[in-house]
Amino acid sequence: MMRRTVGSAGVPERAVALMVFVAAFVGGAVVANRLAGKPVPFLRWSVLRFLLGSRRLVREGQVGDGREEALARRVAEVARPGDLDGVIEVIDDFARHKSFLMNVGDEKGLLLDDAISRARPLRLLELGTYCGYSALRTARAMPPGARLYSVESSPANADVAQRIWEVAGVADRITSVVGSLGDGGVTMDRLASEHGFSSGSVDFVFLDHAKEAYLPDLLRIESAGWLHPGSVVVADNVVMPGAPDYLAYMRGEEGCKWRTVEHRTHVEYQKVLPDLVLESTLLGVARP
Repeated sequence: MMRRTVGSAGVPERAVALMVFVAAFVGGAVVANRLAGKPVPFLRWSVLRFLLGSRRLVREGQVGDGREEALARRVAEVARPGDLDGVIEVIDDFARHKSFLMNVGDEKGLLLDDAISRARPLRLLELGTYCGYSALRTARAMPPGARLYSVESSPANADVAQRIWEVAGVADRITSVVGSLGDGGVTMDRLASEHGFSSGSVDFVFLDHAKEAYLPDLLRIESAGWLHPGSVVVADNVVMPGAPDYLAYMRGEEGCKWRTVEHRTHVEYQKVLPDLVLESTLLGVARP
């Protein structure tokens, strides 16, 4: 009978050796990457810290190393008040060279810009504010008289985003709503009673929050009747980290209830890891 040697923590020594090897390999890759002069963005210490903080990120909405607050300070220190383009550039520079941020980024941001420009929406709903970057791009692209409602589960993130929007001069066009559509109806009731969400009132939705919530939250919006034929829903990160049930739903409804364009692109702030952004237009009345 084969015996396995285990370490002091009860972990097989082969597994311990493998973990040590992987850690050493990744650490060496990061060092080599920095010395190469043309670094691969996802081989950076800030990305590794981001991955190590993923459990806290899921639980609290922030990585845990203070990067979100540092971003708000950077914007306040560097950007000119009222310079929307400048604030977006400061955030992109921070994410590329200082600390990785899980916003839509510059490459996929162009897809969001174009979708909003085509749809010309007046009432927009964003799920997942984070530090407010996509809301900045949305405010820049949406037509005069339009308003964005950005729902964020983390009060700390909502505070960071609000401060950044104020520097950019767009806070008067964005309403921050702290909550979640999956909180038993509390946030949806607030959107209806306090912000006028009603039958057919939502022209555009951007999904960039917890990936497992994409489909349940879309179905909640559909059941509430807030969408109308021609409403557009854009979903980020459908491949990385992935929303497979949402992708399957949109593909299954293709040509029936939804018409979807699949934009093949890359994970934010690099050109190696693939991602997918879905741009879906409602063809008929959203059925419960």
